[in-house]
Amino acid sequence: MQKTSNTLALGSLTALFFLMGFITVLNDILIPHLKPIFDLTYFEASLIQFCFFGAYFIMGGVFGNVISKIGYPFGVVLGFVITASGCALFYPAAHFGSYGFFLGALFVLASGIVCLQTAGNPFVTLLSKGKEARNLVLVQAFNSLGTTLGPIFGSLLIFSTTKMGDNASLIDKLADAKSVQMPYLGLAVFSLLLALIMYLLKLPDVEKEMPKEMTQKSLFSHKHFVFGALGIFFYVGGEVAIGSFLVLSFEKLLNLDPQSSAHYLVYYWGGAMVGRFLGSVLMNKIAPNKYLAFNALSSIVLIALAIVIGGKIALFALTFVGFFNSIMFPTIFSLATLNLGHLTSKASGVISMAIVGGALIPPIQGAVTDMLVATESNLLYAYGVPLLCYFYILFFALKGYKQEENS
Repeated sequence: MQKTSNTLALGSLTALFFLMGFITVLNDILIPHLKPIFDLTYFEASLIQFCFFGAYFIMGGVFGNVISKIGYPFGVVLGFVITASGCALFYPAAHFGSYGFFLGALFVLASGIVCLQTAGNPFVTLLSKGKEARNLVLVQAFNSLGTTLGPIFGSLLIFSTTKMGDNASLIDKLADAKSVQMPYLGLAVFSLLLALIMYLLKLPDVEKEMPKEMTQKSLFSHKHFVFGALGIFFYVGGEVAIGSFLVLSFEKLLNLDPQSSAHYLVYYWGGAMVGRFLGSVLMNKIAPNKYLAFNALSSIVLIALAIVIGGKIALFALTFVGFFNSIMFPTIFSLATLNLGHLTSKASGVISMAIVGGALIPPIQGAVTDMLVATESNLLYAYGVPLLCYFYILFFALKGYKQEENS
């Protein structure tokens, strides 16, 4: 009975990961959508990611402690309810035409996603004894399915109804802002529906079945965990930075319109989906750390190629980085939390805090891009920021993942 219950739990968690990916990637549509509406600089536009991923740092530790008390199943339900609340707040934010209100709504929405991340990732690893990395990569593939469909959804329901442009009237700009109301209201309803389904399923609370001999040890005495948390910081920062500026960069460099540029986001996140489904198979034969090292090195080569060559080759190279991003988050997470026992829920909370990399790295790239625009320099030089992130991931894959404790 336990085996069937665990299988059902893993299957139901795919919906959680799908929604997280779908909602998170819509930020990449919101940035080019809201930038002309509110006359934002690149740095100001990147505050969308700052508020969204900043919630991970502020709320990650909070939800880590909460979930250690209420358990993973109720943590998932709570996450969906908070997510629905954040999505619903987009309606009044658009009605009042306030960028600050949008950022506040994003913070609430992101807090729900933080709760889902904090509960969902360790839940999968604890349900997958002996196959932690493989199963987490597999369910994260459905996260990538969400990130692949998100830009299609966003470009059709948001971009297609707008009159975007710097010369648009104030009335047109307010109308453009309201184009997000119904899509996000629909996501609110979907989130509440998933909360109800998860509550009715009565998912197993696997943490109660675990031995407690490790509870007195310090979480930060585990070097592999500390290096892994930093790995998540730089991975999310690098991935989000590329996704955030892909549309804006090539609008300017190749004179593409926003809707056409958004198609490359589909390929960027779609590549991650393909890579994760492939990775769930290949990880039966390849050690997770070696797979991670290969993908990190491949990303480094592609970004360097984009910076040096430029043009359409740069667009294709940066888009293809998505494929190699595929297995990074689940692999780093599973390697960082391996053998942590009852510390796993708190470790997941800290790792959720590390996702703040998605809040800090894009504004750095945005500020660098603004400087390059001011000096009429090559905008692609700004991609040196995420390039450095992938060098750290390579270090973690080669050395940082090894389990040894501080004395």
